[in-house]
Amino acid sequence: MALMVPLRAVLGVAALCVACATSEVRAEDASPWQRDVHSALRLLAGSRSGAVLLGGIAIQLQPGWKTYWRTPGDSGVPPRFDFSKSDNVDAVTVLWPAPSKFDDGAGGTALGYKQQVVLPLRIVAKNADKPVTLRANISYAVCEKICIPVEAHAELAFASVASTEDGTLSEALNAVPKPANIGDPNPLTIRDIKREGKSSVLVDVAAPEAKEVSLFVEGPTPDWALPVPTLVKQGPPGVKRFSFELDGLPPGAKAEGAALKLTLVGGDRAYEFNVNLD
Repeated sequence: MALMVPLRAVLGVAALCVACATSEVRAEDASPWQRDVHSALRLLAGSRSGAVLLGGIAIQLQPGWKTYWRTPGDSGVPPRFDFSKSDNVDAVTVLWPAPSKFDDGAGGTALGYKQQVVLPLRIVAKNADKPVTLRANISYAVCEKICIPVEAHAELAFASVASTEDGTLSEALNAVPKPANIGDPNPLTIRDIKREGKSSVLVDVAAPEAKEVSLFVEGPTPDWALPVPTLVKQGPPGVKRFSFELDGLPPGAKAEGAALKLTLVGGDRAYEFNVNLD
């Protein structure tokens, strides 16, 4: 006796199978979420093409919680990454979207991210014709009023010719500050940087289109702990003047000739300047 199945049921099962197949495909481009009480983390894989691959670390945060930029500001702990257990990976470079400023709860300013962030990864394969598997051990901190350390471990194979995460990774790349030089004719740029006395540095910024502008400074090595530049209220006409003190230098370090990295953020634009301090 033949069993008659309604067409609607057949179509429903087919749609369910398509949805399952789509879910499986997407799962190949992102590792499972590694969750703790206040955050979640996973790896993203871009399209596989050539020896240089694009990946990402996606972090989601609960409302009110933050995590830190590569330079955390007046307090905090920057993330740390270990990719040494990966297969067929020669090098991994972490790229950093422009951070935001927030109160660190102790009267200072911290630098980092709220809600969610994707840190792009530039991955160089040892052999472009062999499989690549990224394994990451990641230490980071999440903070509300207090900071909590998190250890996450994630693994992901790069296999898709056309990844479903390409759009997410492209958007994250666009948030990474673009390289620039002092005086470049960009809508947001640094016009001048100069010393004032022995311990202060002044930075003049042209930002005609941006109402709010932030400036961050880093020293030549991670053990430099320069303060977050502050906006000078009585600056020259037509520019926003920032000032910071040459505090937080490691023992034996000299400011003269030091290689500084300045990150300028205004609106949806961000630029990075490498300068040598006169």
